[in-house]
Formats: sequence, structure tokens, C-alpha cells
Amino acid sequence: MYNNRKAVVIYRSKTGFTKNYAQWLAQDLNCELINGKKVKISDLQGYDTIIYGAGLYAAGISGIKLITKNYEQLKDKNLHVFAVGATPVREETTEELKNMNFTEEQRKKIHFYYLRGGFDYTRLSPLYRFLMTLKKLQLKKVKNPDADVNGMLASYDHPLDFTKKKYIEPIVNEVMNS
Repeated sequence: MYNNRKAVVIYRSKTGFTKNYAQWLAQDLNCELINGKKVKISDLQGYDTIIYGAGLYAAGISGIKLITKNYEQLKDKNLHVFAVGATPVREETTEELKNMNFTEEQRKKIHFYYLRGGFDYTRLSPLYRFLMTLKKLQLKKVKNPDADVNGMLASYDHPLDFTKKKYIEPIVNEVMNS
């Protein structure tokens, strides 16, 4: 078993999908797990490896400013970021997310992963339920919807969970080999 007390997994999760991945990572890497809402940059100075995971929303990766705004203080650490979203994992999506959330320098240093999560409308806060209702209305207006649009519309009535522990293997392998 990997044992690295100098590693930490930080997560932000609104509906539990990211938390599942974060717990699996902390377990497999035998390291500390911290809720990202409670962490400050000063809390991270004692770690060599920092793994940050959060849900993906219209504005990007939730709470990613913890990493990006404090990059100068963290750039000498082994940095890993994973985003969790409901859409299927595609290389072009992963590249778009990297480009949208990180500077060129950060993209070279930060190991980035996109993991498929799920969607459960009933777990959303009232604000996000409202926003997702607006998104649903927008999706219903799409002419000739593709499988992704139809799947998203169906998920409002039937929660979806695509999380699988095997999806963390690339992160675990990269951390263990770095």
C-alpha cells in the first residue's frame, strides 16, 4: 500500500460524486482528506503532493482559485487536479477544461484529469436547482438534440451515477510514480 503522509486530497462536492472520488483517492494513497471549503493556503504548506478535486460548473471547476490564485506558493509541489462532470470523458473536453481554468505555465505543471460523475437534481441546493431548471428549458429548445442532450434531459427525472473507482487509477499511478 502506498503510504504518503506528505500528500493530501482536497475536494469540493455539492452532490457527492466528487467526494466519492476524493475518498477513494485518499484511501488508495493512504493520505489525508480535507473538505475544500475549510482549507486555506497556509494549511497546504506541509504537503509535497496536493490533489484537488471539484465539480464542474458553467464557471469552471468549483473553487479552483485555491490552486490558481496561490500557484506561486504551490508551484514547487506535485500538483494534481481533477474535475468531475456529468458529461462523458472526451479528450477535447479535457483539453478545453485545462485551457479554460489554467494559464500556460500552470498547464505544464499541473496534472489534470476529467472524471465522469453524475447528475442528481434532487441533491442540488435551491439555487442550483433553479439554474439547472433554466438549463433544462434551454436544452428542450435544441433542434435535433444529440444523445448528450437527450441524456441530460432524461437525468432530471432519473438520477445518474457514473462514478467508478477504476477511474482514479491514472491519478493514483501518477502520484505513486512521481
